[in-house]
Amino acid sequence: MSPARFPPHFAKTDHRQRSLEQMRSKQLGLEKYIYLNGLKGRDSDLFYDILIENMQEMIPILYTPTVGEACVNYSHIWRRPEGLYVSIEDKGHIRDVLATWPNFNDGRIAVVTDGSRILGLGDLGANGLPISLGKLDLYIAGAGIKPSSTVPICLDLGTNTQRYLDDPLYIGVRRPRPLGPEMDEFMDEFMEAMKEVFPTLLVQFEDFSTDNAFKYLERYRNKYRVFNDDIQGTGSVILSGFTNAARLSSAASGLPASDHKILFLGAGSAGIGVAKQLLSFFTLSGLSPEEARSRIYTVDSRGLVTADRKGLQEHKKFFARTDYDGPVLTDLVEIINYVKPTALLGLSTIRNAFTEKVVKAMCALNPRPIIFPLSNPVALSELDYQEAIEWSNGKVIFASGSPYKPVSHNGVVYEPGQGNNMYIFPGIGFGSILSRTRHVSDAMVEQAAIALANSMTEDEKAAELVYPRLERIRDISARVAFAVIRQAQKEKLDQNPYLRTLPDADLLGLIHDKMWQPPALQLRSFTRL
Repeated sequence: MSPARFPPHFAKTDHRQRSLEQMRSKQLGLEKYIYLNGLKGRDSDLFYDILIENMQEMIPILYTPTVGEACVNYSHIWRRPEGLYVSIEDKGHIRDVLATWPNFNDGRIAVVTDGSRILGLGDLGANGLPISLGKLDLYIAGAGIKPSSTVPICLDLGTNTQRYLDDPLYIGVRRPRPLGPEMDEFMDEFMEAMKEVFPTLLVQFEDFSTDNAFKYLERYRNKYRVFNDDIQGTGSVILSGFTNAARLSSAASGLPASDHKILFLGAGSAGIGVAKQLLSFFTLSGLSPEEARSRIYTVDSRGLVTADRKGLQEHKKFFARTDYDGPVLTDLVEIINYVKPTALLGLSTIRNAFTEKVVKAMCALNPRPIIFPLSNPVALSELDYQEAIEWSNGKVIFASGSPYKPVSHNGVVYEPGQGNNMYIFPGIGFGSILSRTRHVSDAMVEQAAIALANSMTEDEKAAELVYPRLERIRDISARVAFAVIRQAQKEKLDQNPYLRTLPDADLLGLIHDKMWQPPALQLRSFTRL
C-alpha cells in the first residue's frame, strides 16, 4: 500500500496499543471476538503479536467461553472464508476439496470438528468452525506452531437442530446428520484423503458427538496420526491437576494416594475419557488396573451407573459398578454418602449441579475435598468459584473448565485452578510434529500429563495451586513436547532420528528455538509524496 495512504505520523504511534484499545472498547464478548477475527484477517502478524502478549485477556474471547457464543451465532456473524469446509455432498471427491487448501504442502496440524457437540451447546452443524479456528490459535500462541502450517476444518454433515435448518442464513447443508454406514464411509474417505493431501499432518478431532468421538478415535488411532482432545487432552490435563490436588488433599487427611476415590458427574466422551486417563494416577500409585478401575464411580442423568442397567451405552460399561445391588441411586448427595469420594468431578454440562448440600457433603467426608467442575462454558459450569469457597469455608481444592477470578474470603485471597486443555494439547501437537510420530500413543498422553504436573514453580507450589500460571504457557508446552518426543522415541514411533542424538538440554533448547514468533513489528517512517 502506498505510504500516502497512511496518516503522516502513523509510524510514530503504537498501533499495537491502538488495536488493544479498540478491542477493549467493545462491551460484549462476541463483539470483541468479531473485532479480533477481523484483525486476524487484516494483519495476522499483529493479531498474534497481541495474542501472545495478552493471552490471559484474549484466550477467553478466542476460546471458551466466548467461542461458544461465536459458534451459536456463526451463520450470522460470518465475514469471510477462514477455514475449510468438507461437506457430505463432497463424498466421492473429498481429496479434490482438500487439495484446494492454499500451501497444503506446509500443513502440519489440523483441528477437525463436525459441529455435533460443541462445548456442551449441542449440535451446531456448520456453525462449529470457530472451535477449530480458536483451537489452532491456541496451538500458535501456546506452542509456537507456525500459522501457515495449521488447517482448520469443519465437516458439514448436516444438523439435527431444527432451528438451524429453519434459519434462512444458516451456512451449512440442510439435512439430518448421516448415520451408520453413510457416516463411516464419509469418514474413511476423509481420513484417507487427509493422508494423501497432507502426508505429514497431525489430525486432532474436536467436539464430535460422544459415540462418534470414541468410535473414530479407536477406528483411526493406529492407522493415522490422530488424537482426540476431548477424550485424551481433557483426560491428560485433569490427570495432571488431580495429581497435584491429591497431594494437597492427602497432606491434610493423611490418606495414601492409592486410597483416593473419584466420583464423576457426567459419563459422556469427556467424562469417560477423563476417567480412563485418571486410571494412571492409581496405577502409578501401585494399584493394578482392576484395582484402579474400582476407585472410580460414574453418574449420568439416570443416577449411579451400574452394570445391571438395561440399555447401557457401550462407552459407559467400562466403569459401570458391579458391586452395588440396592435401589437405584439418583440423588447426588445420597450417592456421595454411599461412595464416600475424596474427589468430585463434573463433566455434565448441568449448571449449578454442585449445590451447597453437595459441597457440604464433600466437606463432611474430607478435610480438603477435591471439587473440579469442568463443564464449559461458565454458563454450564456445575459450580462457581465464589460459592465453592464460601460453602467450604476455603477448604475446597478447586479447578474448573472455564476461567474464574480470585476470590477473597475471611481476609484470604484464593486463586482458582483452571483445567484448561491449553496446558496439554499444544505440547502434544508440537512434540508429535517435531518427532514425526506415526501415532499418538496413550503413553505419550500420560507422559504429557506428568510433565505438566511437574512443571510447577516453587512459588506456585507455595500458593497451593494445582496448575501452573498460564503466562508461562510456552515454557510449559516445551516441557510437554519434550516428554512426548522422548516417549515416542521409547516406543519407536518417531521418524526424526536426529532428535535421538540430542542430550536432554539440547532437545529442550531446540524445541524452544522451533517455536514461531510473529515477525518484529516495524512501523517505519516514510516520505509522503
